[in-house]
Amino acid sequence: MTDVQTGISVTLRYFAAAGAAAGTEQEVLEFRPGTSVRDVVAALADRDPELSRVLARCSYLCDGIAVRDLDTTLKSGQTLDVLPPFAGG
Repeated sequence: MTDVQTGISVTLRYFAAAGAAAGTEQEVLEFRPGTSVRDVVAALADRDPELSRVLARCSYLCDGIAVRDLDTTLKSGQTLDVLPPFAGG
């Protein structure tokens, strides 16, 4: 993660078990330019073993659109939703 002047700002929103594991429902983090969704997930996973376990099962939305390729590069101001598997119908 980098400082605000040289990095990009990404809002992370955590749902259900992801929020419980992250200890928050939302946070804004700074990353270096060129950071991918995969990079964000790796940085988050390094913070806590339980969060890492949950993230391995999650899917992601970037500005409301499903992320199919974790190598998608993020831009400053984007929102990344972290969605664990949901039960029900």
